[in-house]
This record gives sequence, C-alpha cells and structure tokens, in this order.
Amino acid sequence: MNQLNEQLRTLRLGHAAKGLEQQREQLSTYAELTFEERLSLLLECEVLGRSQARIERLKRQAKLRIDASPNQLIYKEDRGLKRIQISELLTGSYLLKHQNILLTGPTGAGKTYVACALATQACEQTYSVRYYRLSRLLDDLSSGRLDGSYQKQLLALSKKQLLVIDDWGMEKMNQEQAGHLLELLEDRYQTASTIMVSQLPVKEWYNMIGNATVADALLDRLIHNSHRIELGGESMRKLAQSGQIG
Repeated sequence: MNQLNEQLRTLRLGHAAKGLEQQREQLSTYAELTFEERLSLLLECEVLGRSQARIERLKRQAKLRIDASPNQLIYKEDRGLKRIQISELLTGSYLLKHQNILLTGPTGAGKTYVACALATQACEQTYSVRYYRLSRLLDDLSSGRLDGSYQKQLLALSKKQLLVIDDWGMEKMNQEQAGHLLELLEDRYQTASTIMVSQLPVKEWYNMIGNATVADALLDRLIHNSHRIELGGESMRKLAQSGQIG
C-alpha cells in the first residue's frame, strides 16, 4: 500500500491517493464495487481536486481587495443593483464576448464589493483575474518604464481574462499616466474584459484625462460594448455599521 501511495504521488495524483485512503478506511462502503467502479471514483477525486486547486490558485493570483461572494449581494430597491443584469453577468457571458463593465456610484455604495463578487465568480469559472487600484497600477507601469519591465507588464496584464481597475477618477491623470492606461486597454481591446470602478459618473470621466486625444481613444475602448451598473441609495457601510445589514 505504501508503494502504491508513493507511485500515485510520483505521478502527481495526490487527490487520487487521498481517495484511495478513504476507500481503505471505509472498506465496507466500497467492498461491493467493481475494480472499474472504484478506479473511476479515484479518478473523479483527482479531477475534482485539481479543479478546486486551480480555482483557489486563480483566486490567490487575482489579489482581490475584498473576499466577496455573489450570494451576499444585496438588492435593495433604491440601490440600482438589478437582479436580471447581475444574473446575466454572473453567467460569464460578458467574458466570452470580451465586454467591459463600468461600475459607478458614491462612496460607500458597495462598488468594490460588487466588482470583487463578479471577479470571484470569474475565478470559479476558471478565468484568470487581476485586481488593481488605479494609482497602484499606474505606479507599477511607470516603474516598469524605468527598469525595463514595462512591455513584460503589459503582456502579462493583456493575458488576464478579467482586469478589475478600482478607484478610477480619484485624481486627474497626467499625460504619461493616460498614455500607459491607453496602451494597456489597447492591448486588451476586444480580447479581454475590464471592470472599471469609479465614484464619478461615466459622463465625467473625460475630464479626468489630461490629453483630449488620448481621452477620446481611451474612453472609446472602455465604453464601447460595455455594461453599466450605476449604484445609489444609502451607504452600505453605514447600514453595516448600524447593524441593518449583515
């Protein structure tokens, strides 16, 4: 038995090895199954184990700001979160179509939570995801210009099937920053999806970009073929602090 376990682990079949140990411990449950049936169960353990491990790895790599669950989204009447729209987005159809999501609303509206819930669902569907606050993203790209890793950064980000960019519009971008963001979105245009999260309404985004030409090109790539979620109502943070929501 030890040799068999060692062979399974050498072949990187660790989940099957655990399944075999379970069959040994619960022998009466499996005794009447055929060899083929027991082997099938071991292989199913391996497939399921690998799938779950991949999902957990994708979640770690996403570096989401909040551990958010789609099941915990709150659809208050005045909040602007529509069940039909969110249900459609949770299917992942926008990811297959390489569409963007523009998520706006005032401070405390729960924008980041909604974005992270959608990103979590994408990980569950085995899509590669990465979360960034815009200021950190722009700092990393600027540093990449200096140390020579800029193109490598753009390539890595272009391969992420979903990119969440939070805190858009906190401060006006200079020409260099706008250029970096445009290059990033250009590489992802119609090949991947982006969720852009902002306190500002979409109509005010143009004014946050220093260069008019870059603003036109950048917003065209963001807004074209996108889904919009406009949150409102009472602050979700205040409601949580007051105990009105869990």
